[in-house]
Amino acid sequence: MTTGQQHTPSGLDPQDEERLPSIAEQMADQLGGWRGLVESSIPVVVFVIANVVGELRPALIASIAVALLIAAMRLAQRKPVRHALNGLFGIGVGALFALRSGDARDFYLPGILFGIGYGVALLLSAVIRQPIVGWIWSVLVAKGRSEWRDDPRLVRTFTQLTVLWGVVWLAKVGVQAGLYLAHQDTALGVARLALGYPPYALLLLITVWVVRRVTREGTATPLPGA
Repeated sequence: MTTGQQHTPSGLDPQDEERLPSIAEQMADQLGGWRGLVESSIPVVVFVIANVVGELRPALIASIAVALLIAAMRLAQRKPVRHALNGLFGIGVGALFALRSGDARDFYLPGILFGIGYGVALLLSAVIRQPIVGWIWSVLVAKGRSEWRDDPRLVRTFTQLTVLWGVVWLAKVGVQAGLYLAHQDTALGVARLALGYPPYALLLLITVWVVRRVTREGTATPLPGA
């Protein structure tokens, strides 16, 4: 390597950087586009409405049927089914909890428990300097590369972003947990929708923008001992 040679903090050369998807493309892929957003929300909306006007079991059947229909339509159209299957799995687990207890609010309990666990894991990963957001970035954006570990600025950036994700995640789950404990079934369903994709989309946008900005600033500085 010559004295004046430089490389980006992410460990990618300029040509690799140019081939990275745009912010909009990355967000569309992770959120499934507008269609993915709508389709993932429909089963929950169906459950909330059906549970308000009817009983628990018909509401669960309706929401599962809609989730299955959405997945089947995507398969028939040869469209990616990842988001549909994720939504179907979440609906199915929630339905099992609700059927077992006979309480409609338990439909949302798995999501609340998962959110608490995810938020705590995010904060713990930041404490031990293995930020989850950085590793997710490596898998989803950097084509499996993890050279960011050799750049103190990116390690610090991913650690701060991971803390942000953890705090926001625990805050939104805290709202849902409060409504769950207060037996506010309808409000809990509305909160599930309102605090689902919007915060996630905002966090994703902030993450992509911040990392790209840091990546474009100057040269990388290897970690001591690397």
